[in-house]
Amino acid sequence: MENSEAFTAGQPGSTHLLAVGTKKGLWLGTSEDRENYTFTGPHFLMQEIPSIGIDTRGGRTRIMVGLRSEHWGPTVAHSDDFGATWQEPELGAITFPADTGAALERVWQIQPDSADRPNVVWAGCEPISVWKSTDGGEHFELNRGLWDHPHRSEWGAGYGGAAAHTVLPSPADPDTIHVAMSTGGVYRSTDAGASWIPRNKGIGASFMPEETPEFGQCVHKIARDPNHPEVLFAQNHGGVYRSANNGDSWEYIAAGLPADFGFTILTHPRRSDTAWVIPIAADYQRIPPDGQLGVHRTDDAGASWTCLADGLVQPEYNVVLRDAAAVDTFEPVGLYFGTRGGSVYASADEGGHFTQVLAQLPDVLCVRAAAVELA
Repeated sequence: MENSEAFTAGQPGSTHLLAVGTKKGLWLGTSEDRENYTFTGPHFLMQEIPSIGIDTRGGRTRIMVGLRSEHWGPTVAHSDDFGATWQEPELGAITFPADTGAALERVWQIQPDSADRPNVVWAGCEPISVWKSTDGGEHFELNRGLWDHPHRSEWGAGYGGAAAHTVLPSPADPDTIHVAMSTGGVYRSTDAGASWIPRNKGIGASFMPEETPEFGQCVHKIARDPNHPEVLFAQNHGGVYRSANNGDSWEYIAAGLPADFGFTILTHPRRSDTAWVIPIAADYQRIPPDGQLGVHRTDDAGASWTCLADGLVQPEYNVVLRDAAAVDTFEPVGLYFGTRGGSVYASADEGGHFTQVLAQLPDVLCVRAAAVELA
């Protein structure tokens, strides 16, 4: 959860940073108007970048990236000078304790905590695990409560792997954390990660014998309401859902969408009841519906949806992955995403119009955006 303070594009100190992680490296762009960008990169050429965190707390900008090298393996590197130099611990930022018998496969998410918890950064990883850093993302410690959970043997691998891909610490309560995983669903801790309980009531799992089991769902992404931390949104492997009670139960809100399958869901950083999804035709037909890419926004908590596609190049048969979309904290809010075909789009008006800012990149795996001070 990056700083939710609103910035106006063009004002002093409000340069926009757009970070794009791909199968073959990282691109970093800066812009004053969120339409015209100057990019550097590729950083880490030929390394996979599945996760990015931009931490603007404490008066400095730290960019953290989850790296995956076929030769050197996975780790987390960070830069405090906008990619001019990078640092990583000699023995790795994330290393499994010897007694687990496990090795890190991929860092799926890097999530800075709220502004009043400086230096706390979370990571969700493959194999399914959650990690916490208290030094700004330089070193991480395994959360044993989730790792030693009795359900672990029953968590399976989604199509992309067995991963904790979303970590949502609550800004209202430091002891409350939500995690979403493939496959396992949503789990919640109310004791700072010491213990975890599944919170999936109402979320479907059509691929299982029981369609609404206690756990085992393949939840693709979850996001939190900015003003009511107990309100959550979820994009499932079939189904878009909303919870008004911290995940205790979920209601289906996908009526009005062209499809209820997809990977990503985003919420507005300041306005309640506003969320964006990018539908995919189906799990067996992984293309935008009818080959027409569209971002769909709700401003009434899922009661209705509006398709936003102005400026998108059509037809489009490449999908948007779970972390390949982001919002910023400017006013109006900007919306950004990249496709597996290597196109990256930016909107400076909440999706009203999109500009293609990059094209022909490798598969886009992660997109992050933030207001920064380049000085």
